[in-house]
Amino acid sequence: MDYKNAGVDIEAGYKSVELMKESVKRTMREEVLGGLGGFSGAFSLAKIKNMEEPVLLSGTDGCGTKVKLAFIMDKHDTIGIDAVAMCVNDIACAGGEPLFFLDYIACGKNYPEKIAAIVSGVAEGCVQSDCALIGGETAEHPGLMPENDYDLAGFAVGVADKKDMITGEHIKAGDVLVGIASTGVHSNGFSLVRKVFQMDKETLDTYHEELGKTLGEALLAPTRIYVKALRSVKESGVTIKGCSHITGGGFYENIPRMLPDGAKAVVKKDSYEVPAIFKMLAREGKIEEQMMYNTFNMGIGMVLAVDPADVEKTLAALEKTGDKAYVIGEIADGEKGVELC
Repeated sequence: MDYKNAGVDIEAGYKSVELMKESVKRTMREEVLGGLGGFSGAFSLAKIKNMEEPVLLSGTDGCGTKVKLAFIMDKHDTIGIDAVAMCVNDIACAGGEPLFFLDYIACGKNYPEKIAAIVSGVAEGCVQSDCALIGGETAEHPGLMPENDYDLAGFAVGVADKKDMITGEHIKAGDVLVGIASTGVHSNGFSLVRKVFQMDKETLDTYHEELGKTLGEALLAPTRIYVKALRSVKESGVTIKGCSHITGGGFYENIPRMLPDGAKAVVKKDSYEVPAIFKMLAREGKIEEQMMYNTFNMGIGMVLAVDPADVEKTLAALEKTGDKAYVIGEIADGEKGVELC
């Protein structure tokens, strides 16, 4: 008996590392010390000495049951973008710059080419967010997970000067809400999605005119990363008073997280066109409107609160990064919460 016969192939692990090296190289920043393969990732903090009061920010998350679609479609090169996005978007939402990322892949069996494809997506997400991929772990779990299954999670660390952090404390009535478009369902609500649609390859490969693509392509579209978008707004001279990453819990749970007591967000539903995938979900699943806005991002991945005088500069800065943005509402006096009208 040996480890391989027990279900863990060490040689496959070595091959996975070799295959992913080129992808990882794309993410390197000058602060990264050492190379891939050490017992820990090292990252120099020399640059943050110029900050008045540096604050480290962290985020950890996974892709949820969205990975099930990747299994069915046998497409594994974008799910890693989702894992990075879910972590770095939270850091950016607080006014921080993501510095480095680590991934964790648990699988039933290590198929080196599949693992390398997953990590290529992680690397792409890191490139999109200017975040270094400095380490990770691939763990085989024979007997615990089916051979073809895996789960993916990640952890990111960022930094912000305390004076630049986005806290929401100065939000007041009259401030304007700017919504930045999502790329689709992102990585939340897939347990409900999988109840609405038949999860088989035939269904996912079916083209829908209203989507302009197959159902699988629409659902697997990777989460938009907003790091460069928020940086562009900051560099334009705009002070972002509040920022909300619209993840699990949709509008109703996430927007209030940026609000101070005594302020409510008034969101106008007709201020932008809700993407077709959400209309299809509501129709096919017979999902009530409140549940849709309480589960999905409904086409808005990030919401900013800015001074009315800064709206045009904000929209122009977002256009520079290729992001679609809309004025979707305003802040009003009232009990903390969200009012959709």
